[in-house]
Amino acid sequence: MPTFRYPCPGCRTTNSLHDADCEFEGVSWPTVEKAYTDLLSVLTSEPDGLSEPALREAVPAEWGGLHKAALGALEREQRVVREDDDLRLLTAAEFKELVSEPTREPMRTVYERGSVPGCHDNAVFAMVAWYEMVGLSWPETKENVVEWLHTSGAWDRGGFDESSPEELVESKRHVYDAGYGWKEKGQAAKRVIERHG
Repeated sequence: MPTFRYPCPGCRTTNSLHDADCEFEGVSWPTVEKAYTDLLSVLTSEPDGLSEPALREAVPAEWGGLHKAALGALEREQRVVREDDDLRLLTAAEFKELVSEPTREPMRTVYERGSVPGCHDNAVFAMVAWYEMVGLSWPETKENVVEWLHTSGAWDRGGFDESSPEELVESKRHVYDAGYGWKEKGQAAKRVIERHG
């Protein structure tokens, strides 16, 4: 099941060591985590959703910039969706279904068009990092990336040193374990894919 690590909404750290220019620098990890749990405790009790003003009122603490930023992060991460001006927390099954196909650029292009020779390393790196970022387990990530290699036609285009898609994805396990970002590698892969035609 996808997990959520309560990243700082300013710099995405998952501990008390924020980036130097983070607006929440100096805010302790438990305080960041509490802002998320304040929101989630209300949203889980309202499965049909509620308006943002009602959420602000129902949060069991004084609403502040950290709560607002945490809500923004939950929306960006697609954990919370807006439906008819109401905010609703997605179920684990809804979230897993939603993130199985990236919708944000550059990952949408990489996912839809597949890797091509000249960007395989960046594309596979980005796919593994993206699935890790959205909270899929390693087995779920591996399954999704292997499936993507097949359905996108990337594996059939060739140019890989590994003997199977499974071996290729397993060689990128370090990307998952280290929690590397996906955006830079995704942008680099997208540029090559778009030039390829």
